[in-house]
Amino acid sequence: MSEDRQTGRQSRSGSEDDAPTWQEPAASPAPRPDIQIEARTPIVFSDVPDGPDTGAANWLAHRRRRLRHWWRGASPNLRGSVFMLSALLVYAVMVAGIKHVGQAVPLAQILLIRQVIMTAILLAFAAGSLRQALHTERLGLQVFRSVITLLSMLCGFTAVVKIPLAQATAIGFSQVLFVTIAAVLVLKEAVDGRRWAATIIGFIGVLIMLRPSSDGLDTYALLSLAGAIFGAGITVSVRKLASSERTDTILLYQGIVLIALLAVPGWLWWQPPTPNQWFWLITLSLFGTAGQWLITRAYQVGEAAALAPLDFSRLLLASFTGFVFFAEIPAITTWIGAAIVIGATLYTIRKNARVAAVPPASA
Repeated sequence: MSEDRQTGRQSRSGSEDDAPTWQEPAASPAPRPDIQIEARTPIVFSDVPDGPDTGAANWLAHRRRRLRHWWRGASPNLRGSVFMLSALLVYAVMVAGIKHVGQAVPLAQILLIRQVIMTAILLAFAAGSLRQALHTERLGLQVFRSVITLLSMLCGFTAVVKIPLAQATAIGFSQVLFVTIAAVLVLKEAVDGRRWAATIIGFIGVLIMLRPSSDGLDTYALLSLAGAIFGAGITVSVRKLASSERTDTILLYQGIVLIALLAVPGWLWWQPPTPNQWFWLITLSLFGTAGQWLITRAYQVGEAAALAPLDFSRLLLASFTGFVFFAEIPAITTWIGAAIVIGATLYTIRKNARVAAVPPASA
């Protein structure tokens, strides 16, 4: 960036000392009477099209240049935050589809169809470089990540189908605490006190929404908690793979392993979907593919402990989806906890929005 600024300075016009001296313009010669001046048709500027489309194109091009400039100057954690929030929006559609279809179609079948469509899309994009996409230096970690991904989906999506969407989402927020601890113990990331405070405060908001009592939690709530633990393992493994593996490589190996593991149960419990169910199965598969890529990219770019608190924003999406599509009304404690969670999320975004420092220009 400093080189761009140096170039910009060098491309400017010369200094005031190099500017030409102003001179009085010479007087125009008087017209001679023996020469007739031919009358010319005046130029009518209204005949020239003003090109509103060109103006719109220039405006869009200017906005794109500004966006690229902002993106290049953004810190890795801010870029990761953008990927993360985009993934959460996409995942909201996928989760709603799973909750809707999961009432009649076995979860293993849903996940198998989802993974087949996702892998087909990835293979189509990697057709020209499939050999390179399948190259990995950490096959064992790829398989481990794929297995815990399947366990996380089985536990988490079962809870989504069986209990209210907001409750399952709130319990899943406990993943933040596990990720932060793992980021310190496994990834050796530096987590400052403020980030620890944002994570803990957000988790307190989750506890308020859970309303723990002496009766404890039911089986499906515990499955949601197990899904959060496996989800933390996914986050840490992606972060470990980020140094040597490409995003499409990670997702391709996930598809291969999950299809192999889901093939038998999917065939045993197969139920022919209706046209409406096929629509939702394809939709949630496409959105799941986009969300998987976005969230994998997010954790490759940003720090795990810095991005984890952003996951709290899923609560608003889950509450909205549950109310509009499934007539679920969150309790007042959900909204109180949501206020705390939103505060922690906004603080995290502000913390991540630190552009990389520009080195001073050399003399």
